[in-house]
This record gives sequence, C-alpha cells and structure tokens, in this order.
Amino acid sequence: MNPLKLIHVMPLAAESFGVRSMCTFVQTPDVSVLLDAGISVCPWRFNLPPHPVEFQNIQSLRGRIAGVAGKAQIVTVSHYHYDHYTPSFEDWIVNWTLLTESARQIYQNKTLLIKNPEKDINKSQRERAETFLQTGAKYAKTVEVADNKTFIYGKTKLEFSKAVPHGEDNSAMGYVIMVAIEYNDNERFMFAPDVQGPMSNKTLQLILEKPLSMLMLGGPPFYLQNIRITDVALQNAVSNLKDIIKTVPLTILEHHTLRDEHFQQKIRSLKEHAKQAGHGLLTAAEFVNEENNFLEANRKNLYKTFPLSKEFQLWTKTLNNYRNNKTIQKPPI
Repeated sequence: MNPLKLIHVMPLAAESFGVRSMCTFVQTPDVSVLLDAGISVCPWRFNLPPHPVEFQNIQSLRGRIAGVAGKAQIVTVSHYHYDHYTPSFEDWIVNWTLLTESARQIYQNKTLLIKNPEKDINKSQRERAETFLQTGAKYAKTVEVADNKTFIYGKTKLEFSKAVPHGEDNSAMGYVIMVAIEYNDNERFMFAPDVQGPMSNKTLQLILEKPLSMLMLGGPPFYLQNIRITDVALQNAVSNLKDIIKTVPLTILEHHTLRDEHFQQKIRSLKEHAKQAGHGLLTAAEFVNEENNFLEANRKNLYKTFPLSKEFQLWTKTLNNYRNNKTIQKPPI
C-alpha cells in the first residue's frame, strides 16, 4: 500500500537492507531530495566483527547511494552520526569510505540542508560537524542550517522541525531534525530519523501536529533494553508508536528497532493495531517489495552459515589496530 501519488519515496539503504542507515530518495514534480546520505555497519556485535557478507552488502549499497545522488538537487543531514552523513576519511570497517571520493560523490554541486552544527548538539557531534563543514560539505553548491525552517520549491514544501531528542528528552546522544515534504497542500511525507519510537512525548506531538500521508520513522531500540534504555522509556516509545500507527495511513518502521533479533515478535501487537485501523506498518524493504535482510541482527548465524576464508581470518587479526585509531587494509571479501 502506498498513499502517496505525486511524492515518490525510494529507500536506498536501511536495516531491512542489511546496514545501519535510513538513506532515502524523495522526488516530487518540483524537486528531488536525498535524505541522510550515510551508511555504516556495526564494528562489533555479539563480540563479532562484521561478516564478509555485510561488507559485500555495504559496498553494494554505498554504490547505490552514490548513483542516485547524481539525481538529487538537495541533500539533507539530520544529525552527525556516521550512518546519516558521509564523512571524508578512509574507513573499511564502519563507513566503507574513500578518503575524499565518497563524500564528493554525494555532496558535489548540491544544496545542502543541515542540522545546526553549533546549537542543540553534543560534543562529539559538534566536532564531527565542524570537520564535515571543512571537508565533505565544501563540495556543495550551498550549505544552509535547516532547523525549524521551511523551504519552498514550486508546490513543494520542505518543513524542518526544531531540534528534537535523539531518543529520550535530554538524551546524551544529542538532537536530530525531522523533515516533512509536502506537495500541493495535499500529500505529506515525514522523515523522522533516530527519534527512537519516538521516546519523547514532545516529539510525538510534533509528528502528529499536521496530518501525514506517510511516515518513515526510527523506531524503539529494543536491543538496548536494560543496557542504555530503561523499561519505562521503552514502554513509552512503544505507546507513542501505537498512537502514530493508529493515525498515519502508512508507517515505515526502521533503524534501531530492526537491530533486535526478536523485533518481529515485539512489534506483533503494533502490527495488529495497524491492521485494525486499516493502516500499514512496514519495513523499508517490505515497502519496495523486497525480502528483509537483517544482517546485523543475524550476525551470529552468518558466521555459522558462511565459514570465513583464511584471508579474512588473517585480516581480522588486524582489528586491534582499528581500535587504536590506526588505518587498516580493506577486508578481503
């Protein structure tokens, strides 16, 4: 099901495609937008580094993003985590990036609409933002802070939210900006990355402030329960998500939610609520009629199912160098 007729939404990379990302291409009759053009894999999960299958997958999807970037007029950055923008350094573990080429492919000659790099931001993201403005962002045609602003292109509006928490209110993870893309006062798609549910009730109010046709949302991080997230916070995130799916015709649920091995059981009741409301609750892969590909959540099974080559085993012995911030060679995949 797709309630949008004139706004075309094409997810390019996501947890349901096997990587950490929410990168999405959106096109209206007036303008084309590449949302959060970043992609990464988790360097350590279940005490295991990424499997070669994960590296093969991120290589393929990074190529897909670079290819579609050529069609975009605008590129957005909701916040400065590496799975939401492309940095300018060589990295073959997390980001799969070349020194400058990867960022140049994304940002060259674009209008770059970014989260405020100085306000409502934590220390690590402020430092990353400063580096990004000196490197990848320099390829852009123009760079503009987007927080709480509206940009109009013909009959299309890009309405950015004020900075909202990356999860709970006052989260140490910092803040993100959401964006609603509206065409002709008729169709409205919202992109709400890393709100984690949303956990914040204030963020929920902003999401539901205006009627939405479709929402792409970073959902509750079940895999962090009792590690970084309390039961109370997680329950509130699920409750808020329930309110959303009862209100919005189609919700694409992605990101942190899908990193949990058992997330499908944990959202079963939400699926039922969506069905009762006559609404949809899908992953990005399901939205584009592809099979879900939960590689990070299934990393243990990858190691059991696909034995490592001797070359890859030798390569993994160099990973201590990565932990010490030293460059390591591209993995033999």
